[in-house]
Amino acid sequence: MKKLLLHLILILTAISMLIPFLAMFLISLSGNENIFTDYKNINLSFCAYKNVFASIPAARYFLNSLIVTVVATAGQVLISALAGYGFARLKFKGSNILFFIIILSMMVPPQVNIVPLFYLMSRLGWIDTYQALIVPAIFGGFGVFMMRQYFLSFSKELEDASKLDGCNCFQTFFKVALPCASPAVASLAIYTFVMTWNSFMWPLIVTNSESMRTIAVGLTIFKSSFREITLWGELMACSCICSIPVIAVFILGKKYLINNPMDGAVKG
Repeated sequence: MKKLLLHLILILTAISMLIPFLAMFLISLSGNENIFTDYKNINLSFCAYKNVFASIPAARYFLNSLIVTVVATAGQVLISALAGYGFARLKFKGSNILFFIIILSMMVPPQVNIVPLFYLMSRLGWIDTYQALIVPAIFGGFGVFMMRQYFLSFSKELEDASKLDGCNCFQTFFKVALPCASPAVASLAIYTFVMTWNSFMWPLIVTNSESMRTIAVGLTIFKSSFREITLWGELMACSCICSIPVIAVFILGKKYLINNPMDGAVKG
């Protein structure tokens, strides 16, 4: 009975989360003139999707978002994993103080860093470039903290075995520790991908030309603040397009979140 109740709660929770996505998709297939008025005579069509690509360079925005997100995610995962492993396994003077500073950086709201970051990008000549979109997204205290906590629980027997085989510190990390950390790596990669893909404020501030804008910034073109009326069909169609990579990444990374590569790695 308890198991049945638990499954029922999970099903209802899943349905409640899917309803907004279903509504978004249905609105994207509806005409702007009857979205909020005549629900019985809604004509479903893909005109809104055609209008999206006709109104804005959506393909260019999508490509920019994809480039920025993929590079930033790869860089964030690599740097966080290296730093996390170093804090977990390498003891050096001032390591605790340095890690404490990284933890403190997590407490600072991102909005506080916008002005100094913009000034730094301006001094470097990176305004309206991929560097300005990617480099700030590569570094983050959360990723370092997450990977450090994972590597603290990593089996030392595997590390000792790799050292007996002649591996140095970097070889142990890349050949043993990092492959076994796939659940943590997948979690961090999915989190970074979603946060970077959905980023709006920073790309809006640091880009000037249409050739460098991301798809999240492109969504605002269909809002009423930039035009007389809000084009709900086009807005929801563009939102559906934005959701595709996030859903695909989660589906691809789901198996790494569930599986535990450490199972059977060390036998008692």
